Order: sequence, then C-alpha cells, then structure tokens
Amino acid sequence: MPQRPLILTLGLDAAAQARFDRLRELHFPPERNLVPAHVTLFHALPSAELDPIIQALRARCSSTPAFVVEATGVRSLGDGVAYVLHAPPLQRLRADLATLWAEWLTPQDRQGFRPHLTVQNKAEPAAARALLQAIQTGFIPFDFRAEGLALWRYLDGPWEAVSAHAFAQ
Repeated sequence: MPQRPLILTLGLDAAAQARFDRLRELHFPPERNLVPAHVTLFHALPSAELDPIIQALRARCSSTPAFVVEATGVRSLGDGVAYVLHAPPLQRLRADLATLWAEWLTPQDRQGFRPHLTVQNKAEPAAARALLQAIQTGFIPFDFRAEGLALWRYLDGPWEAVSAHAFAQ
C-alpha cells in the first residue's frame, strides 16, 4: 500500500470552525466537500516521517501560545472563494516548521505561504463570482483564535485525523 501524504492544518476555535464549516456546506459543491474547513500549513508531508513530525508538533505547540488570526478580506480562486488571513505568529510558526522540514517539502510547500481559508472551490465560475461579490459587499474584518495544529492523512479525497496538538494557554 502506498504511503499517504500528511497534511498539517491550523486548529480553529469552535465558533470559527462552525462558522466556516457552515459556509462550506452552503457554497461548496456537496460531492467535493469531504473535509472540514481548514487553513493548510503543509499539503504533503511524508508519512514515513510521522514520528519526528509529531515530536516537532508537540514541542512547537507546547511553547506557542494560542493567538488571534484576522480575516482581512476575501479573494477569488477562479472557481471558488477564500478568506485572506493575517497572523504574524502563524507566519513565524510555519516558517520555523518549513526550515525544520526543508528536505521533506514538496514544490507546493516550498512556495510562499499565503494563509487563507477556502469556503468554496471547484464551483461554477458564475457561482464563485456571485459568492465573492456577496461576501465582499459590506465585508468587515473579523478575528478568531488559533488553538493548535492538526495532522491529517490524505485518503484520495477525504482525510483521516492523525493527531491534534493544542497551543499553550
């Protein structure tokens, strides 16, 4: 059986998770909405390195206080819509992990990190344009809390939870 890549995401506070999950339920094509709303830090970490990855996550999360993430706007994905996110602690954490895991990173994960949360993807372009306009109209920046990191195994569509790591309180 081939090794399935690991995905690392940001853990959101419960209210934010529910809010973004609801938006995905409303706007994602149902047959493609297979995972909860998420902020991806890494798309494809090697499963063969699971133990050192988990060790690094435990160490980083235990020394990283929970922090605020600001949704500063929305952007088009062409066939979808995502919230643009701003959080300097997230940028630092992701950069530290990218340095630690540099030899394992795929070209996608070596690219610049632009934090976002997708609420619609692979939709009809007209539906994507309509949602973008609807969210942009009267958009007011808002905050939510980042509470940890979650590691997932990619299963050719759906994801399997592997581990969750809370930030220090």
